[in-house]
Amino acid sequence: MTDYTAMTLHTTEPEYDKHFWNGIRGDMHCWDKLRMGRNTLTGAYALPAAPQKKFRTELEKESLFRRIGTTLHAYRNGSRIFATDGEELSQWVPEGGDIPVSDGIEDFTRYPVESHKLAAMFRMDEDFIRDASFDVESYLIKRLAKNFGKAEEDAFINGTGASMPTGILAEKSGADTVTVNGDLKFDAIHQLYFSVKPEYRLKGYWLMNDETALYLRNLKDDSGNYLWRGAMDTLLGRPVIISQFLPSAEAGKKPIVFGDFSYYWIIPRDTVRIRALKEKFAAFHQIGYLAYEFLDGKLIRPEAVKAIQIAAENEE
Repeated sequence: MTDYTAMTLHTTEPEYDKHFWNGIRGDMHCWDKLRMGRNTLTGAYALPAAPQKKFRTELEKESLFRRIGTTLHAYRNGSRIFATDGEELSQWVPEGGDIPVSDGIEDFTRYPVESHKLAAMFRMDEDFIRDASFDVESYLIKRLAKNFGKAEEDAFINGTGASMPTGILAEKSGADTVTVNGDLKFDAIHQLYFSVKPEYRLKGYWLMNDETALYLRNLKDDSGNYLWRGAMDTLLGRPVIISQFLPSAEAGKKPIVFGDFSYYWIIPRDTVRIRALKEKFAAFHQIGYLAYEFLDGKLIRPEAVKAIQIAAENEE
């Protein structure tokens, strides 16, 4: 089992940083000096501490849910996490009156957590990597953040829970749905909005793809007013976010989602790690790079986020 405290301290050392990037540039002997940062299952090494921080910053730019969801690192946790869900209100009590006691243990719900593997592999010309003028650190950080960020966004929306996180559109453990028949109308948007409890609407976002957004921009209410406030990109006062991974408005699909996405939890299980593959591509004078993330994602409170589902044709 990885000692994350010792590993984190090890990756902050200047020597670790120096040997790591020399190894990335093709000096395979350097990896022997970085054993504390090695994952024995994958053979990949943790990014040094400072580049790891830069990677997380870049990942937030690329991964939509890293910005609107909640990230909860669970490196040391086992196969479960606990979430609180207490809704009791404080009560006014007269002088000398009894104070009601609620059972705090009922606030906690246990959720199983998996460690799904997300991998990216690419190769580069060895001469290019060894060129002193090439900023290999910035390149790798931005390349991996883009690779992982887009894959995360897709999984957090469409993931099935089998070898990947459970997405908000999953049939099981995904967002609650509001079913509508036929084309999207003004009434359907209102129905979705008010089906979400006020406490979740307060921090709610709309999520849809470009095609659906273009359609809604031309949608008017019964008084002839545009539903979409174009200058502010809002619907019913709440911001609209675009993702290419949402389906279009077709029968049987869920094209629009609304709610408080902070209840979608992203649960990294390990730091990002990279492995250099020199021998595999040696005949081409290239170096390969294999990078891993281990994480899970799940909607902790399905009622906080709801989706419009267009009825299948045989259900109309």
